[in-house]
Amino acid sequence: MLDHSTLINQTQKWLETVIIGQGFCPFAKREHDLSRIHYAVISAADVQSQLACLILECAALDKYIKRETSLLIFPTALSDFESYLDLLEMATALLKTQGYEGIYQLASFHPKYRFEGAPHDDPANYTNRSPYPMLHILRESSVELAVKNHPNPENIPDRNIALTQALGLQAMTKLLASCFRL
Repeated sequence: MLDHSTLINQTQKWLETVIIGQGFCPFAKREHDLSRIHYAVISAADVQSQLACLILECAALDKYIKRETSLLIFPTALSDFESYLDLLEMATALLKTQGYEGIYQLASFHPKYRFEGAPHDDPANYTNRSPYPMLHILRESSVELAVKNHPNPENIPDRNIALTQALGLQAMTKLLASCFRL
C-alpha cells in the first residue's frame, strides 16, 4: 500500500484535474482554494470499522467548523463496486440513526463507478470515477446554500454528461490515469 501522503496527493490531483478542472462540481474549487477539504485515508478492511471511521469523521466536522467537507479514501478495501454500494447504503442509514440526517450527506466516488442502467464504458461514469473508493461527507446546509446561489444547478448533471461524452472514453480514461503520476 502507498503511504498516506501519496494517496492524498493522488486524490488532490484528481480533485484538481478532474472534478475542478472539468467543472464537474462548480462548488469544489472554492473549498479547495480555501483549504477547507479534509482528506482521511481509511485503511480498515471490515465494514464495521469503516462505518466507525465515517462517524468519527462526522464528529470531527462537528468539532472543526472551518473544515467544510471530508473525503474518506479507502485504498485497500471496497475494490468491488457492488460491495462499495452496500457500504454506501449502510453509511447513509448510519448517518440517519446517529442523528446526522439533514446535517451531513454523502457523495460517492469509485474507480469502477457506473450509473444505474449505463454501460460500463459510458464516459459519463467518469463524473463519479476516482482513483480510489471514496465517501465524500458534505455539510447539507452548505450544499443547500451553494445550490441556491448557483444559476440552474439542475443543469449540472446534464452538462457533465454532455462534456464527458464529447471528450470520449479514451480522454476520460487518460485524465483519471494521470492522477497516479505525481
